[in-house]
Amino acid sequence: MNLDHVFVCGHPALDFAATLRARRTTRFEMFAAPQRLDAWFLESGLVDSVTPARPADVERAKAVREAVYELVTARRLGEPFGDRALEVLNKAARKPSAAPQLTHTGRRTDATPEEALSAVARQAVELLSGPDVPLLKECGNPECTRIYVDRSRGARRHWCGMESCGNKIKAAAYRARKKSTPATTAR
Repeated sequence: MNLDHVFVCGHPALDFAATLRARRTTRFEMFAAPQRLDAWFLESGLVDSVTPARPADVERAKAVREAVYELVTARRLGEPFGDRALEVLNKAARKPSAAPQLTHTGRRTDATPEEALSAVARQAVELLSGPDVPLLKECGNPECTRIYVDRSRGARRHWCGMESCGNKIKAAAYRARKKSTPATTAR
């Protein structure tokens, strides 16, 4: 399967919240079509198949995504949760979630978009009420708004992922240093 989505945040709910990219600048919407939502559910590994989403499913998913982002940001900054965001997340988490089934070839989870979204919401509830809260950080790339779980040694990670943001920032810093360092002449 060719992966369209990026999973670098260390938690499914955070990767879901990151599907609206560059929130402070150009804002890039990953759920531009129902098929993109379906792809995220499959690529995340939360389900093995999902019935095709409709536009209404996408709008529900975006509402839950924004609630998750708002709640994670509040928790990370030590601020109180917003009532509306809590209501949206908890409503989605209360919906039935897809039940895994044992087959002759192993475990399989088939879901509707609502069931898959419930799984994401439940993951967010667990994250926001669990031991990883102190490990939540926002990417150090000013253009990136991903929040990730920093499980690095000493909690010294600066970027959501080296492949996406870390290499860009390090390469830009290297070019800036090279540009400001006077060239030595060979004798």
